[in-house]
Amino acid sequence: MSDAATTHQATQRLQGKHALVTGGGSGIGAAIALALVEQGARVTVLGRRMEPLQSLVAQHPETLQAVCADVSDAAQVEAAVRDAQVRFGPIHILVNNAGQAASAPFLKTDASLLHQMLDVNLHGTWNCTQAVLPQMLQAGWGRIVNVASTAGITGYAYVAAYCAAKHAVVGLTRSLALEVAKKGVTVNAVCPGYTETEILRESIANVVAKTGRSEAEARAEFAKGNPQGRIVQPAEVADTVRWLCGESASSITGQAIAVCGGEVMH
Repeated sequence: MSDAATTHQATQRLQGKHALVTGGGSGIGAAIALALVEQGARVTVLGRRMEPLQSLVAQHPETLQAVCADVSDAAQVEAAVRDAQVRFGPIHILVNNAGQAASAPFLKTDASLLHQMLDVNLHGTWNCTQAVLPQMLQAGWGRIVNVASTAGITGYAYVAAYCAAKHAVVGLTRSLALEVAKKGVTVNAVCPGYTETEILRESIANVVAKTGRSEAEARAEFAKGNPQGRIVQPAEVADTVRWLCGESASSITGQAIAVCGGEVMH
């Protein structure tokens, strides 16, 4: 086989598969969507605002499409899933990437902040999974990848609500993986450390505002937690998700894979 043919085969591993990526308009979600397109998948990106989604779709209009929904609203999710199937058919791959992070001391974390963290990070993952899992079970093949966080497998001060929500996502991942283990569906979590995303930029701005440090100093403080001394890039997280979606990862299920330069080992 020629090098060109081998390369083409390697980039078509998900040919015929339809992937749904939530929070797909920017950052990790956008990187995941593009990585799956490169593997031959048709990808629906879902988000609350159409404008950033459409900017991404414009890069690959034949294999990318966008739908709008708030993942914490089950009815909106179900409607978006129906819309997504009109053009690309049943969903084979679900990447639950939509999420939010907020920090506050525990005694200043009120019920509304706790509910916000649970609504997007946990309930959003739950709603999207319930909406698409029946299609995977019917097909006898599926991949569910939940983008959690290192906060899903260890604790951090001042983000108790976020850690609680992400730990819940990892628990859901492990439980569901066992439930569908014999049905051709794998369920895994990817747990990035501090990654170059809008959430990180907001966190850096928050540190600058509260401490008076420069942006460079604040960024260095976040990078220091990574033994490699750097911030993780979205493409690195996307590569892990892409691997989990392929046939070569068929025996990988119920795992929480940390992408963090060795910050967390378990």
